[in-house]
Amino acid sequence: MDQDKGASSPVQPRRRGLLVSIVLNVVLLFLAFGLTLYAFMLNVDLGDVKRHLSKEVEARQQTERYLIETRNQLTESLREIEQMKAQLAYKETDVQAATAAAKPALPVVVGFRSSILGKGLVAEIENTSDRYLTVILAVRNPTLSSARRFKLDLEPRSTTEFGHLEGWQFASGDEVGLFNDDFGALKITVP
Repeated sequence: MDQDKGASSPVQPRRRGLLVSIVLNVVLLFLAFGLTLYAFMLNVDLGDVKRHLSKEVEARQQTERYLIETRNQLTESLREIEQMKAQLAYKETDVQAATAAAKPALPVVVGFRSSILGKGLVAEIENTSDRYLTVILAVRNPTLSSARRFKLDLEPRSTTEFGHLEGWQFASGDEVGLFNDDFGALKITVP
């Protein structure tokens, strides 16, 4: 009996080793399967990310193309606006020239002298016609960016003085305009 026990004794460790080996192989097989499944899931996620990035890149390129087209349209529109402004300014000068040519010259002479009180210049506005004239006196100082309008009643063959006491202190470079509906505008610059 002792021999039977001795013979079965080496078989026992072999069975245990075989059983441990099988269990380890099964665990390794599950580990390999799990890693393969994890790699497959990572690959699927990577594909999704690539498709998402591809769509975003395409959307960005489309947006950039739209911006370029819009910028080109804006530039074209601005160019057309500038052309229309130039045409409008040209037509305005044509209308002004035609209007001025159709009306007789304003029968007024304007001169300037120093103020007696020493404040700037005084305008001497002379009506050379035989009729009463109502004119609008528009003055502008381009240096100070100030402007005003005044209504003046001019008697026939008389001179009216206009200076700081009447509302404007003239200085060299001031732009002066006299307007009457029956006559062309008279525009001068103070010397």
